[in-house]
Amino acid sequence: MSSAPTTARPSRLAPPVSALPPVVGADLRVPLVTGGDVPYANLDHAASAPCLEAVRDAVDAVLPWYASVHRGAGLLSQASTRIYENARATVRRFVDAPPDHDVVFTRNTTDAMNLVAAVLPVGTVVVTFDTDHHAALLPWAGRRVRRVRAPRTRGEAVAALEAELSGLVADGDRVAVVLTAASNVTGELWPVAELAEVSRRHGALSVLDAAQWAPHRPVSVSELGVDFLAFSGHKAYAPFGCGALTGPARLLRSAPPYLRGGGASALVESVGADLRVTWAAGVERQEAGTPNVVGAHALAVACETLSGHWRGVAEHEDRLAGALREGVAAVPGVRPLRLFDDATPSVGVVSFGVDGIDPGLLAAALSAEYGIGVRDGAFCAHVATERLLARAGVGGGRAVRVSVGLGATEEHVDRLLAALRAVVASGPAWSYAQRDGRWVPVPDPRRLPVGLLGDGPA
Repeated sequence: MSSAPTTARPSRLAPPVSALPPVVGADLRVPLVTGGDVPYANLDHAASAPCLEAVRDAVDAVLPWYASVHRGAGLLSQASTRIYENARATVRRFVDAPPDHDVVFTRNTTDAMNLVAAVLPVGTVVVTFDTDHHAALLPWAGRRVRRVRAPRTRGEAVAALEAELSGLVADGDRVAVVLTAASNVTGELWPVAELAEVSRRHGALSVLDAAQWAPHRPVSVSELGVDFLAFSGHKAYAPFGCGALTGPARLLRSAPPYLRGGGASALVESVGADLRVTWAAGVERQEAGTPNVVGAHALAVACETLSGHWRGVAEHEDRLAGALREGVAAVPGVRPLRLFDDATPSVGVVSFGVDGIDPGLLAAALSAEYGIGVRDGAFCAHVATERLLARAGVGGGRAVRVSVGLGATEEHVDRLLAALRAVVASGPAWSYAQRDGRWVPVPDPRRLPVGLLGDGPA
């Protein structure tokens, strides 16, 4: 049985480590079913990115000062309130939101998109492209939704939206257009500024899912011209349960609260058998309950850190992604997925189908035998994944996704490509079985560290 390399060679592609903000766990070693251990190759950044060391240190520093924010007379409450509101100002600068926009802290992009769905005016028609992530496709229950079939080029995307909106706005309907910044299946960038301009020209609001863009490239609400923008901390190296939504204050402060409870209410009075509620007039109207102060601070520190390293981040990811795309395309039987036929800028996400091997089995073998973490499935974008696999000549509706970011190295990419060639050519070197819908090694001699999930099999 083969095993993965146990030593890493120096990278010739990636910038010096000192040029990039370090992440927690970069030196983590993981056991293999074949014996020994290797440095973990985290190639699943598109799902959740590791924590920046700067974020971890900032969280450690703020925890002694943590208390509930707003209205507290104690010094810790006052300190936490300042930390929380400073985080809001930092996120505003990070996305370059205009002065008349609010920044609302949410759990993640999905939570933020559902908040948008709650505050859109009654009767608003929602237009989406049908290959979007489920966070952009699914929150619009109870509204009239028009789904535009994803085009084959970026130019066709703009033309398709133009055609769709021409018919809708002619009917005098309120319209909101949901846009994706970067595909979470292929990493390709959509022409956001052009699509937002079309929306604006037709009097439609634009809602941008920036979850896959914000960790990789600067994003500007003002330059793109979008009305709402959502992104997640856990994809931006701040995995502490916080995301953000920016949007027009006139809409966020006039709509009923997305969640109802303390913080969102300014006054609650007993009137006979009923309660009369006066909702808060400010941004807190959409932040009911005790807010995630630590998560907001973590998100803000990640935003500040990334903002100071954009050039290094982009160069690092582009080099790794280029080597990854070239290497994957050269493996016989591997079918890379593309949304657009024309040359399209992308973030570091590569998905593919494979002839003759289940994607889940391939991902399990990469993990168990080579210490490589990738994603398999349909990536919460089932329509896009199934359609792109069919276009590539692969059935099944499930693919493998590899994604790079900070902490990923050339050795990780090299190891992935070597492992992919070996498994596709000869199959896994270990035995596997399906349990609860997932492929697992049988037997699995690996052990998790005591104190994490117990001393059971990984």
